Amino acid sequence: MPRTRRLNEEIELRQVEEQDAEAFFLLIERNRQHLRTWLGWLDNVHTIEDERDFLRMSYSQFLEDRAASYAILHQGKLIGNINFHPINWQHGRAEIGYMLDSAHEGHGIMTLACQTLLTIAFDDLQLNKVEIRCATGNTRSCAIPRRLGFVEEGVLRHAELLYDHYIDHRLFGMLASEWRARQAVSNWLAE
Repeated sequence: MPRTRRLNEEIELRQVEEQDAEAFFLLIERNRQHLRTWLGWLDNVHTIEDERDFLRMSYSQFLEDRAASYAILHQGKLIGNINFHPINWQHGRAEIGYMLDSAHEGHGIMTLACQTLLTIAFDDLQLNKVEIRCATGNTRSCAIPRRLGFVEEGVLRHAELLYDHYIDHRLFGMLASEWRARQAVSNWLAE
């Protein structure tokens, strides 16, 4: 899997590293209330050391080809994360998860990052399917797979315990054949 990928003049994806712990922790702290609406793992991250432990685990999974986690950098500053978790080689499938600093939402950054992970998944890793799961009420997050042409496959009821209540997830999927067809049309239109 690639360790870095430049998306444009300002945005780059880079494999997360242990030394990113403080920057990720500060990102989480700045956005904790906003992220808490949709992400259930925030109560596991109280210190920089908690984040460092998570990054060590993520890197270990990367080395074992079980997952890949990328820092999203805007002009060199960490503004988010996007990852494959987990990669199921037996079935040729991976799930994309993501988070972004609220100050950078609405600029197409996450759509571009997801599009790049689709290229990695289908072209580099030769996977057959990529899934994205979003809380049904998270309209911004659900807009990303829709924009990229994913098929909405259904709603998973009570898919996650979010602190004190259950939330439903929308399941979006894209097959390698669908991705290649979309790429062929894009290339044809660009000519």
